[in-house]
Amino acid sequence: MKRISAQGLRDLAQAAAASPRLRMNQNLHNDLTDPIQRLAIAMEPGTYIRPHRHENTWELLTALKGRFVVLTFDDAGVVTHRAVLGDSESVIETPKQGWHAVLSLDEGGVIFEVKHGPYAPFEDKDFAPWSPKAEDPKAVELMQWYRSAQPGQRWAA
Repeated sequence: MKRISAQGLRDLAQAAAASPRLRMNQNLHNDLTDPIQRLAIAMEPGTYIRPHRHENTWELLTALKGRFVVLTFDDAGVVTHRAVLGDSESVIETPKQGWHAVLSLDEGGVIFEVKHGPYAPFEDKDFAPWSPKAEDPKAVELMQWYRSAQPGQRWAA
């Protein structure tokens, strides 16, 4: 049996807080070629999850600890759905090829993700072309916008 204890969540969150990217994951799948990827991801509020999509899989998210804004977008970057995992919603499933982004609202937050494998690193084509790269200072502005973005709105760089 595989498990993640309450102490394990705290340890994972501490590791994320100490990480330059402000996130850290613990995989439950055995290796990156597994057909179903299952992982807990600790995310601090300052970590940037650039709007992206998965070409060949849906993605299921649930909050294990803390709250997370989850936004989905159309191709032009208009918000189509907004949810707050750990508050108004318990589980979100983004469809295959659906643009989405996540923002951690709480220190020590941990989200659980399930999607089809095998693991494939992101390529440029997987990121929304209207979104800033992580090293762009506008990424911080975009994350601030995530906090209040509502369906029908579009981020203006």
